[in-house]
Amino acid sequence: MTDPRAASRPTQAVILAGGQGSRLRPYTDDRPKPMVEIPGTGTPIIGHQLGWLAEEGVTDVVVSCGHLADVLENWLASADLPLKVTTVVETEPLGRGGGLKYAAAHLPHPERAWYATNGDIWTRFSLRDMADFHTERDAVATLALARPRIPWGAVQTDGFGHITDFIEAPPTTYEINAGVYVFSPEFAGLLPERGDHERTTFPHLARERRLAGFPIPQGAYWRAIDTAKDLTEAAKELAALGR
Repeated sequence: MTDPRAASRPTQAVILAGGQGSRLRPYTDDRPKPMVEIPGTGTPIIGHQLGWLAEEGVTDVVVSCGHLADVLENWLASADLPLKVTTVVETEPLGRGGGLKYAAAHLPHPERAWYATNGDIWTRFSLRDMADFHTERDAVATLALARPRIPWGAVQTDGFGHITDFIEAPPTTYEINAGVYVFSPEFAGLLPERGDHERTTFPHLARERRLAGFPIPQGAYWRAIDTAKDLTEAAKELAALGR
């Protein structure tokens, strides 16, 4: 039996891949951040993202390029990809919100919902479930929420100041923006031509209760690749998962 919710799930997405990745140098001296390979996989971050999107029913992706755009475009042109990819390059800096608006203008179906993800996020969870969550809440935008691990050991104490336990790298008690989104068609029209949508569009939608947060399921893999240490940790985690 066909799931009646399937018709409202996006089949198109934007990947924001224009960052310089200064904290990932020297890996990003000759390639943009999404082209950095996770040790042991032989595939750049964006390759894993495109595979995940295809598994989740996406057929068309717009990749917004910037820093060393030609390296990314050449790889996309030569790779055997599981979906159709279009690249766009900002001729001048538009900011995160303006860049997202510019990329969204190149989606094949502007009248339909769409996913978006930052180009440095490596994750695996059900985008279909996230899209259903978005629809059920009548949201204009839905953010995936993660609880990353604190990079230090934590200490538990009792009411008298005695240390009762040590916990190595526990999950934070706060949820953060995980860099993966579901957007309704009207969202693109709310984005600024220039500037940061997280300071303008998102707060506006939050006040109207049209901004939703989808917690990434416990046990699902998620990591932002910001530093060389993140690359090392991602490789260890994947080895432990047997991937």
